[in-house]
Amino acid sequence: MADGVMHGEVVLVSGAASGIGAAVVQRLRAEGARVAALDRQPVDGADASAQADLRAGEAVAQAVGQLVSALGPVTSLVHCAGVCPAGGTLDDDDALWLDTYSVNVLGALRLMRQVVPGMRARRHGAVVLVSSINARFATPTLAAYAASKAALEEMARTAALEFAPDNVRVNVIAPASVDTPMLQASFARADDPDAARARNVQRHPLGRLGTPGDAAELALFLVSPRSGWITGGTFPLDGGAGVTRR
Repeated sequence: MADGVMHGEVVLVSGAASGIGAAVVQRLRAEGARVAALDRQPVDGADASAQADLRAGEAVAQAVGQLVSALGPVTSLVHCAGVCPAGGTLDDDDALWLDTYSVNVLGALRLMRQVVPGMRARRHGAVVLVSSINARFATPTLAAYAASKAALEEMARTAALEFAPDNVRVNVIAPASVDTPMLQASFARADDPDAARARNVQRHPLGRLGTPGDAAELALFLVSPRSGWITGGTFPLDGGAGVTRR
């Protein structure tokens, strides 16, 4: 809609093909933004899309260049892409940990390197990084994932301080269990997927899993002018799970 809160903005969304990323694309476009979608898979429903693996810096640079050529300078970034391998602290070798960090932490950094300098030059921009409740709690079955999300949050705090003089804001969304293909895959690995899902729901005092739409609403707020005096924050999106962690 032409009069939406994001009218005139160009937002780059990573991990845009499914889950939270796909919902963010739809919500931002509904509020008037032009959305540049990035994923390893084809993306439908965006104003422009490109494919790249976040592990490859050159591929990321080329993809972002294509998107900027199509839509103009990026004014906001919402980084939703991520990987979530299962395993405890000693269960996996260096390769898995390095790969997890390459996507979840360096992937965000590679995107910021491409778009934040332009935001700083224009003195206008917002970055939202999707983390996880697991960055704050011991997570024996997802050790590499949890550690990478904790690193992502610390990088966001540092970036927020560095970019603030140029009016570029950086914030983090920290979801608990959002009903996405990634979460569904974790249930599928259990001996009894239905029971695993039921146990997970019980960990959330509000009595349900989150939806991609829940995350999209928070992402919209954090990139919009409505949050213009907010930076360096990590915002739980957890149905109360962070209060009790039961």
